[in-house]
Amino acid sequence: MLELLADPHAWLALITLTVLEVVLGIDNLVFISVLVSRLDPKKSERVRQIGLSLAFVFRIALLAVLSWVIGLTAPVFEVWGNAFSWRDVILIGGGVFLIAKATHEIHSEVETEETKSASADVRQTASLVIAQLIVIDLVFSLDSIITAIGLVNHIEIMVVAIVIAMIVMYAASRPVADFIVRYPTVKMLALAFLLLIGAALIADGFDFHIPRGYIYFAMAFSGAVETFNILARRKRRS
Repeated sequence: MLELLADPHAWLALITLTVLEVVLGIDNLVFISVLVSRLDPKKSERVRQIGLSLAFVFRIALLAVLSWVIGLTAPVFEVWGNAFSWRDVILIGGGVFLIAKATHEIHSEVETEETKSASADVRQTASLVIAQLIVIDLVFSLDSIITAIGLVNHIEIMVVAIVIAMIVMYAASRPVADFIVRYPTVKMLALAFLLLIGAALIADGFDFHIPRGYIYFAMAFSGAVETFNILARRKRRS
């Protein structure tokens, strides 16, 4: 461990991996923020903290069984000449879940007020939201850890990078969640991003990698445009 502290390459690996883990955590953070937005404020705060805690626990737990995680990348069956590993199956399943969930949420957002009021008593409960968070936290955690394995060889660096990334996610989670609740158009934008992320996960599962930089650039560009729209609406009201 002391040798790593004196190694500049270890510090460079730590900085690189931390930045990457923070970026990968954006997907997780957006999903958590969208889910808790349908709960009342008291429950949403508690469920948000549970979701972030689960994300952290899953990442550390997967690091503890590193050899098993590495084994998930080995092909286990073939379909029409294409080999699939358990990682591929998990990513495809997670992508399908994200797309289905985002589509359902978009449908709920565009319902008429009458339909919303009629179905107010069947809104998601906190336990259902937590169950969905467990599913998607596991998928994102697996993707995150496999990325970490590909970048660095020292588990100490992985643990420190993940802890720092989770601290950043925790600090940003409440502002992001509040912002999504305050501006409905931003929530619709976040749901559209989840559709993109789900499609990217499915593509990864079929060994067709879509560079995440394209998706994150689209998210940043759309977010900037929406920010200007919000500022313009405020100016018109004043």
